[in-house]
Amino acid sequence: MSDHGDIAAFLDLGWQRLTRGVADRRAAARHPAFATVSPDGLPEARTVVLRGASRSDGTVEVHTDGGSDKIASLKANPHAQLMIWDEKPKLQIRLSTRVTIRQGNEVADRWQNVPDGSRMAYGASPTPGTVIPDAEAYTKLASRDWFTVLTCHIESIELMQLVDPHRRAVFRARDGWIGEWWVP
Repeated sequence: MSDHGDIAAFLDLGWQRLTRGVADRRAAARHPAFATVSPDGLPEARTVVLRGASRSDGTVEVHTDGGSDKIASLKANPHAQLMIWDEKPKLQIRLSTRVTIRQGNEVADRWQNVPDGSRMAYGASPTPGTVIPDAEAYTKLASRDWFTVLTCHIESIELMQLVDPHRRAVFRARDGWIGEWWVP
């Protein structure tokens, strides 16, 4: 059987692209779309920066401002989906996750690793999403108190590769990541 039909190698490819997204600022997996459901039940998607990927833990990690809308959404429904399109291997990666929100002393070690220039992304007055009278009527705070780590516990990984022929597989944590082929 060729590598093209090796489901374990397909999962390896997905994890390779995810971990590259953490290490390489130019990698496609660096900026996944992060989708949640608002407290009103409406879909929300935004781009985030992938800060961690652990195959052994079955997690990926992103950082956010604790005052952002996604926090209220995740408190109402702790599920999120991350979606990546990686052009080079023509690979779509979809991660369905259950998210743990961590802040304060629990993430102090992570804050120490955030470059000074990037700290400006955490904390604003007024809080993100507040209506303001003009484009610059806010202050960035660079506040450790607003720095939030979202640990996304992966429940399933869906990979779809648009090569000839197309191939698609789904891997679930509850099944030990064995995976099964699906029609693309």
